[in-house]
Amino acid sequence: MKYFPFAAILLALGTPLLHAADAAAGKERAVVCIACHGGEGKAVIPGYPHLAGQNAQYTAKQLKAFRDGTRVDPVMAPMAKLLSDADIDVLAAWYASLKP
Repeated sequence: MKYFPFAAILLALGTPLLHAADAAAGKERAVVCIACHGGEGKAVIPGYPHLAGQNAQYTAKQLKAFRDGTRVDPVMAPMAKLLSDADIDVLAAWYASLKP
């Protein structure tokens, strides 16, 4: 138990670094997304959602729903089917890190 405070400090300091790494990987993975959702997460096609600043958990949930078929969209479903859970997590982190 004497190491608990040290572990808590490491966890607290490491979390922002982990999210930064996730976001950087997400930026690389988002190359395909740019065509519709823009380079900075602001949609370039009317009617498509802006993703910049979107809550990461919400984005991940929606991408998994498209991938698994519980949310149906003829454009997003085939795109999401190519994504692993890790891909989804880094994409969600990337879009959450952007300014709306």
